[in-house]
Amino acid sequence: MKRQRIIIMGAAGRDFHNFNMVYMDNRDFEVVAFTAAQIPFIERRRYPPELAGSLYPEGIPIHPEEELSELIALHKAEQVVFAYSDITHADVMHKASLVLSLGADFTILGPEKTMLTSKRPVISVCAVRTGCGKSMLTRHIAAILKGMGLTPVVIRHPMPYADLVRGQCQRFEEMGDLDLYDTTIEEREEFEPLINAGVVTFAGVDYGEIVRQAETEGDILIWDGGNNDLPFIRPGLELVVLDPHRPGHECSYYPGEANLMRADIAVINKVDTAERDKIEEVEGNIRRINPVAKIVHTASPITVDDPARIEGKRVLVVEDGPTLTHGGMPYGAGLIAARKFGAREVVDPRPYVQGSIEDVFNKYPLLNSLLPAMGYSPAQRDELGETIEAIECDTVIVATPVDLKRLLNLQKETVRVRYEIEECKGTRLRGYIEEFAKGTTGS
Repeated sequence: MKRQRIIIMGAAGRDFHNFNMVYMDNRDFEVVAFTAAQIPFIERRRYPPELAGSLYPEGIPIHPEEELSELIALHKAEQVVFAYSDITHADVMHKASLVLSLGADFTILGPEKTMLTSKRPVISVCAVRTGCGKSMLTRHIAAILKGMGLTPVVIRHPMPYADLVRGQCQRFEEMGDLDLYDTTIEEREEFEPLINAGVVTFAGVDYGEIVRQAETEGDILIWDGGNNDLPFIRPGLELVVLDPHRPGHECSYYPGEANLMRADIAVINKVDTAERDKIEEVEGNIRRINPVAKIVHTASPITVDDPARIEGKRVLVVEDGPTLTHGGMPYGAGLIAARKFGAREVVDPRPYVQGSIEDVFNKYPLLNSLLPAMGYSPAQRDELGETIEAIECDTVIVATPVDLKRLLNLQKETVRVRYEIEECKGTRLRGYIEEFAKGTTGS
């Protein structure tokens, strides 16, 4: 029987997982290519034969998404599977329209086909957009569980930007593990705070193996669903984070709206810095989309290690990269800190940008006077450091969770912004987590 030819559209995460779960060793289908979007430097590689299975002895090529039309024609592809996240509903359908116009089917695989089952209890933490505060909620839940005498293990959504074979199953417990796997700045933003909190974290490519290993170490697993993706592991309790600084995004992005529809608990974060009418708009959308979800409010108070280095100073603000780029936020915690602690001026980095950092500003014109912490390759990391050192300012406000001064060996004076989840008065978030943990672990 002729195998149906498939192209998987992805961003080096969900695409590989979908392949592993549905298409590997499946003789009904032939995956002729992956395409890559959102993240730089992930195309022009191959999904390696060591991971692709016996049907793909040469692996599977990864092309830029811009070549999709040519790939459909070249391979006579009959189906295109969409497999990445944090994209507007309209943009999903624009891509679907292109595929349909070329005669192929446009497919999105559902959670039941792509979720693994664990023998441990699973709490999933997802979001409606990148930058809502999902990672800090993951850390907060881990702290609650540790306080109950349990051992939580975090399984993080994939970010396989380096060697895919070496990164098949990654375990992070010490800072040296970040160097062992040649992690990018984006990966370090997720892993460093968990390591500092004493929480073992797994990530990689083969989530079947990752779950098996995590189950041997943890009493309870926390799925940390990066890029507001759907869970890879079937959860017993689903939390979804919403951002009142971007009201309406919870019902206009894929798969954020699906996450919200599935949520047991909807967490409206950043209520300490959002306007009341926007919080109410988000609450109204939750009640309309998922009327049975429990709604809780959390704050994300911002602290800095030395406010005097900001007050009255000309500052450069370096923000979390994904939040500003495909997350679409016009500002982050760094700009809030600059305003809160009285910076005289926020310096525009654009005249000083080096190498590929200039390309980032060209691609995301809303960045304006904020510098995203881009570092998806050693060369780009060097260019970020060179850009920072070239900018004339008094202080660099570092609002990424990564210690950039240490990582980039910066000579400039820096001040770090920190932010953690804080439950609002009357919120039962801790109680919901404890009830689930007691009911599933007996602790």
